[in-house]
Amino acid sequence: SFEGRVEVYHDGKWGTICDDQWDDRDAEVVCRQLGLSGTPKALSWAHYGQGSGPILLDEVQCSGNELSLDQCKKSDWGQQNCDHIEDAGVSCDPFTGTDVQLCQSDAGTVRLAGGRSPSEGRVEVYYNGDWGTVCDDGWTDLGAQVVCRQLGFR
Repeated sequence: SFEGRVEVYHDGKWGTICDDQWDDRDAEVVCRQLGLSGTPKALSWAHYGQGSGPILLDEVQCSGNELSLDQCKKSDWGQQNCDHIEDAGVSCDPFTGTDVQLCQSDAGTVRLAGGRSPSEGRVEVYYNGDWGTVCDDGWTDLGAQVVCRQLGFR
């Protein structure tokens, strides 16, 4: 449910994305667009199998901050020079750590709990099979920005 070949819907058709320029920044946008907060990893060379039908996007180059692939630099729809052996894939693995250090431990999947709305609450991380809280030692706006971004908020 958190990994596979990336397919996009455009002009009444589902199609694949060519892996030219495909990297973890593109994967980060796909994970965000799907509402997944795991560790984004781009996969190339039809890692999850070759698709069928049209190849709709090529040369996708996201900065990693976009909310959807539509906002990324890319070729025009349908303009590509690829075969399905180059279909792009993504893993948004919720069970691996990120590079962010929160209170001296690697943070995994993040959630907010106990808030009045989905966009606020106590920060909790999933690590080694359990949910736990994050201590506030050294907690700054920068840490909050990282969590908000990981959860798909601006």
